Amino acid sequence: LGEAEAAHEAAAAALAAAEAERQAAAEARRAADAGFATAREAQLRAQGQVEQAQQAAEAIAARVIERLGEDAELPQPAELSDAAEDRARRKLERLTKEREEMGPVNLRAEVELAELEARITQITTEREEIGSAIAKLRGSIGHLNREGRERLRQVFDRVDTEFRALFTRLFGGGRAHLALVGSEDALEAGLEIYAEPPGKKLAALSLLSGGEQALTALSLIFAVFRCHPAPVCVLDEVDAPLDDANVERLCDLLVAMAEESGTRFLVVTHHPLTMARMHRLYGVTMQERGVSRLLSVDLGRAVEMVEGPPQAAE
Repeated sequence: LGEAEAAHEAAAAALAAAEAERQAAAEARRAADAGFATAREAQLRAQGQVEQAQQAAEAIAARVIERLGEDAELPQPAELSDAAEDRARRKLERLTKEREEMGPVNLRAEVELAELEARITQITTEREEIGSAIAKLRGSIGHLNREGRERLRQVFDRVDTEFRALFTRLFGGGRAHLALVGSEDALEAGLEIYAEPPGKKLAALSLLSGGEQALTALSLIFAVFRCHPAPVCVLDEVDAPLDDANVERLCDLLVAMAEESGTRFLVVTHHPLTMARMHRLYGVTMQERGVSRLLSVDLGRAVEMVEGPPQAAE
């Protein structure tokens, strides 16, 4: 009985140990089942996140293809971190803002480009035509300048010859000539008058007295008039600065030029010597206050009326 009780106690202790092990194993199994369930849930969540990431990647890829095309090459980031993501987002915002500031996309850009190219082609053609026209115009201007220089030189020589002769005639001597100064080109040169009245040295026109300047200017005017005569010539107070002797010379010249070229001279004057040499006088008188009257006198007929008709020669 003692051995049986000892064996029973040993068996009870073993049973208690086995029960304890079984309970520990059951608890371990329950813990393992809980960990497995947690891991399973984590796996499912991870799979869901992966699927979401894949969908987001596909959406981003579709947007990239839509905006940049199928052959677009995207740069690979060197760093995958929150800071790199923040920098990328700031850069994206900056680029997006710059794009918005650039304005909307011009859908007619290609058409406008074609129009601008056509316009550029037209402008280029017109520029070439204008360049050709400018070259032709410069050639024509050069030809006209050469011809103008030749004609000017010919006319200048004729006027200078007539001026020399008329100066000597009006002054009763002396000498004068014209000169082109300031440039070798006749078209750009200025005109200088050199005169040497009798008893004086050769000088420029500005160094002469008023009467001498007037006679010299009249010599030049009549020289040009002789080269290009006209049927009528009007002279206004040209004898005002002249003395009586020079007025007589001027009147002699007018009479000679009238006989040579048939030109009629209309002289506005108050000088009695000049009026005495004219064929007809016109004047305005006021016999009554506020009433003007135009008078004309034929000097030749007036002389006949005073002296009588000329007697026939026996």
